[in-house]
Amino acid sequence: MERTWKPTTAGILNIVAGVIGVLAGIGLAAVAGLAGALAGAYIPGFPSGPVLALIGVPLIILGIVAIVGGIFALRRRIWGLAYAGAICALLLTLILGILSITFVSLGKGEFE
Repeated sequence: MERTWKPTTAGILNIVAGVIGVLAGIGLAAVAGLAGALAGAYIPGFPSGPVLALIGVPLIILGIVAIVGGIFALRRRIWGLAYAGAICALLLTLILGILSITFVSLGKGEFE
């Protein structure tokens, strides 16, 4: 079968969304942890820093899955993993995720 641009584009979109998710998760965890630690010292009953820092963990996990899915889309291997990466990209960045799901789906026949 002829190789098209669709899986390549989907892979790039997955990787970009994944990097955004990982960076946002790290930033959110750092800022939330610092804000929680400062606010916990001044506001009684405010959640502590580590509790708020865990908010960024799901973003980091989704970002990693999106990056791995993007790599598999670029290599045109394991369509299901590429599709899972596209779904994670959708959860991270709506427009990149929609485009990625579309291109992975349209390029399904090119995967081994």
